[in-house]
Amino acid sequence: MAKDHGPQVKDDEMYEMLRDAGASKEKAARIANAQANHSLDRNSTHLENRTKDELYDEARDIGIEGRSNMTKDELIKAIRSH
Repeated sequence: MAKDHGPQVKDDEMYEMLRDAGASKEKAARIANAQANHSLDRNSTHLENRTKDELYDEARDIGIEGRSNMTKDELIKAIRSH
């Protein structure tokens, strides 16, 4: 069972998995909370409805390197495969 990381982390199990994989505390908390809020749905088609700037911001938030040179389609593919 996952350790309780307090109210600031909404999905403790996801947080621990990300930390074990080398994510920073901030990044792990951000991704775990997005997953818990169902706002991190990389397999849905709603990514195609976002602007390139919105996709860039999400790519930055999850730490995708090389995002500055990516097209909208490349950002979508990178987000889904991350």
